[in-house]
Amino acid sequence: MKKLLHIFLFLFILFGFAACHKPTEISYDASMLYGKWQEGSVYERYYESLIERVLLNGDTVHVNGTTWDEADDVTEEEAQLFNWTLTGTTLKHEHVGTFVMVPKIYTITMLTSSHLVYKDDYGKTHHFSKVE
Repeated sequence: MKKLLHIFLFLFILFGFAACHKPTEISYDASMLYGKWQEGSVYERYYESLIERVLLNGDTVHVNGTTWDEADDVTEEEAQLFNWTLTGTTLKHEHVGTFVMVPKIYTITMLTSSHLVYKDDYGKTHHFSKVE
């Protein structure tokens, strides 16, 4: 009986440690984002380094990303500016406005040399294909 109790105690401790094991954090290579991505009429461009743009009010900003929707008759030259960072699976866009920065947080579920898939805060999944 004592031997059986030791076996159960051993198994309890073993499974207790196994339940505490954290899975490894997924991390994506930010350089895989560089380029132009398309989802329908929506485009996003991720730059390797900062680019300089002049806002309508004359202010100069430095950003590393742009997005536009050709269905809204917006061209790449008129694109919404943003700064992006990638940490693990979290892709953050900070959209540049005249007086304010608007953050948007996404969770990447797939990033390859040709496909980018992420979810927004509302659970909507976006599927982009690399076009440049």
